[in-house]
Amino acid sequence: MPNEHPYRSRLYVAAQQLNVVLDDTQVAALLAYIEALQRWNRTYNLTALRDPEQMLIQHVFDSLAIVPSFHRVLDENTGKARIVDVGSGAGLPGVVLAVTQADWNTTCVDAVEKKMAFVRQMSGALRLPHLQAVHGRVETLEPLGANIVVSRAFASLVDFATLAGRHAAPGGVLAAMKGHEPQEEIITLEQQTDWRVSHIEPLFVPELNAQRCLVWLRRQGTP
Repeated sequence: MPNEHPYRSRLYVAAQQLNVVLDDTQVAALLAYIEALQRWNRTYNLTALRDPEQMLIQHVFDSLAIVPSFHRVLDENTGKARIVDVGSGAGLPGVVLAVTQADWNTTCVDAVEKKMAFVRQMSGALRLPHLQAVHGRVETLEPLGANIVVSRAFASLVDFATLAGRHAAPGGVLAAMKGHEPQEEIITLEQQTDWRVSHIEPLFVPELNAQRCLVWLRRQGTP
């Protein structure tokens, strides 16, 4: 990919602001992902965003913003971490995590086959053997045993915990990417499930003028 790509320097700056280390190959892969998303979108309507500038900020930068948080949680785990991205859509944040973290096994799950076909295409085209795509309803699949189950605009906290909590390994956690702190959702979660909010982490997303946070959930009775 040519050095003069208009988003190349912005990706490096965003990564530096987030304390995420990206090499040239990873930056090229993220740029290729945005271009592929544009192409597929013309036919398959994978995401509501059409403008590549918005894809860069609201998809890629937004997904990169959770990487440091995940590292802090996964420091406690041994072996190769397993991340499951439910309601992944076009692979967000799963594909971005897989590009930047080759030492994590990342599985994207979505009920829409064309979206998982796109993720499978990205796994091959971007040479990401540690990225898998699973087509199916998250509540009907065999448990996937994740260290972290992540969702980005997938559902309410209670639906997220109820439908996707089964995919967390013993001691595993759920991470919901949200805008404002979802106080009403937290109340409903505590009333209807055995999952509890362990903490809410503000997220800084480069170039995005909007509030974002990461809501961490643990099942009651786990350390």
